[in-house]
Amino acid sequence: MTGRSLWNGRPYYSLDAYCRDTFGEKVYRLPLDGGMTCPNRDGTLGTGGCIFCSAGGSGEFAGSRRISITEQLKEQIAQIRAKRPIRKFIAYFQAYTNTYAPVDTLRKLFTEAVRCPDVVALSVATRPDCLPDETVRLLEELNCIKPVWVELGLQTIHEETARYIRRGYPLSCFTDAVKRLHESSITQIITHTILGLPGESDHHMYETMEFLNMQPVTGVKLQLLHVLSGTDLARDYAEGRFDTLTRTHYIQLVIRCLEILSPDLVIHRLTGDGPKQLLIAPLWSGAKRSVLNDLHHQMKLLDTWQGKKYKKDGKP
Repeated sequence: MTGRSLWNGRPYYSLDAYCRDTFGEKVYRLPLDGGMTCPNRDGTLGTGGCIFCSAGGSGEFAGSRRISITEQLKEQIAQIRAKRPIRKFIAYFQAYTNTYAPVDTLRKLFTEAVRCPDVVALSVATRPDCLPDETVRLLEELNCIKPVWVELGLQTIHEETARYIRRGYPLSCFTDAVKRLHESSITQIITHTILGLPGESDHHMYETMEFLNMQPVTGVKLQLLHVLSGTDLARDYAEGRFDTLTRTHYIQLVIRCLEILSPDLVIHRLTGDGPKQLLIAPLWSGAKRSVLNDLHHQMKLLDTWQGKKYKKDGKP
């Protein structure tokens, strides 16, 4: 793989590098809204959503559900190309739970996306408890047209934390969904995790990373916990029930997670930036570029230190 960079003596494979290796050039993701909801919101499992999830269902940066998928794609492609000469894109169904609809509805939406000539892959963010066999078969069919990625919200392997955040399904549901996807032709399975969930120690988070190494997943998103206005998490934060991570602590956590995770996994995200109009804490996360620069700087310092240590010890 040409895009891998070495740090701390091991490969670190970023999404950008993976896309350049796979598609031959830089690729941009286009966040879309397919007009769906979530079983944690419509009363099937609950009505408030996960404790950290905003009213927009993590789709504040997605296109408008008031227009078609084709129109969302066209608008975003035009905006990006006005600034950069990008030729290839990933259609990313981001808002809410993007397999929570009848399979005929999903077929129409996803087919519309993959038919766009500028789209080179389809990425679908969903819950593992919203992947019935007929939906997996649909994704398998589409994967014969263009690559299909499935992004599963796991957040943590720890059941006590999962109950607190109102995830709504046990860990066994995640492993079953991954198994069924892997047994189909869907080989790109990306797992969403959150660092800094209330009640979790560093060790808890590292255990989640170690668990993912044992699963047939191909990518990981490391997401910082954001406290957003209008969420039940914001209420708990205001009542002083937990603290958010400091910038220094978060960077240390990310570096350690990268050390634990298998070098075969593609790192799709190292942090995140919540909508500024909703962000309550941590406010430092709003400077995403600065945080990433700081992270990469610390990784380079580790490289330098490790190189000197190996030389002193006479090791390769």
